[in-house]
Amino acid sequence: MGPPADTGRDFWRGVLVAGGFTAIPRWTLEPAAGVAEHRATIGDDLEIRFGWFRVRTPVANIARYRIEGPFTWIKSIGVRRSFRGGDVSFCGSAHGAVRMDVKEPVKLGPLKVPAVWAGADDLDGFAAELARRGVTGEDVRRPGG
Repeated sequence: MGPPADTGRDFWRGVLVAGGFTAIPRWTLEPAAGVAEHRATIGDDLEIRFGWFRVRTPVANIARYRIEGPFTWIKSIGVRRSFRGGDVSFCGSAHGAVRMDVKEPVKLGPLKVPAVWAGADDLDGFAAELARRGVTGEDVRRPGG
């Protein structure tokens, strides 16, 4: 077995800035290519994909972020929309997500979305990259998260 892979914040920041992604497995007994991964990339635009669903917005359109979690299992299963606020979640893990409120709603099919949640393996690294690009935010995770 070789040396451990570099998984620190600087490594993942470099991967995301270069247009890479982090895949999050979907819970299923029979995984299918193209529907079982979540991608979030940051360039001039933030693009989030989960299966066939995709949201894209300029980073300049992100008003603020909040790191939240951990969640119960029901709040972390795939793509879902809040009836109360209309925000959309692209989560695949209960450990938490980064909520991004946008200045102008983004389109997801016929919907206009005021906020997007992105699950990521490295929530701190994802938020740090947003902060580096001038987006303000906060970490409101509950203890134990």
